[in-house]
Amino acid sequence: MDEVIGFVEGLGGVLTLRPQPGDGSPEVSWGDAFLYHAPDGVVPRTQPFATVVTKDYPGDESSRLDRPGAFRVNVAAGTDEFRRWTGRAPREPAAEDVDPSTPDVVIAHPVYGDLGWLAVVDPGPRTEDALRELLRTAHALARARSERRGGTIPR
Repeated sequence: MDEVIGFVEGLGGVLTLRPQPGDGSPEVSWGDAFLYHAPDGVVPRTQPFATVVTKDYPGDESSRLDRPGAFRVNVAAGTDEFRRWTGRAPREPAAEDVDPSTPDVVIAHPVYGDLGWLAVVDPGPRTEDALRELLRTAHALARARSERRGGTIPR
């Protein structure tokens, strides 16, 4: 988990929120990480471009993150990457069922796949390069959105 977060932070302009007890965040989010493009260090009024979750959320238990050490990386890498990895558009039905708890496989996010999110449970050697590329793409898309909205990019 820390390796993934460190890689994303190395892309530049990333604000990582890691909710914990006492910071006012909901308890369900404690221990997870939310990655935003925010070169000014201010949480933007947008969704993060990637998250790392360490537990099942209500309504999102299919990845079985209740196993010791399990985590899932979720990435908003855009429609093109979603189609490339799933063979379909985000709102189209899947041709086959995929077990969302399968480790080290790029899949449509079990809840947010309809919005174009991809996910990897317990990334490993099979998905290492792909996940890094997806995170780069998601970062670039978030950066472009920030620039369109008038955000500043430090040079």
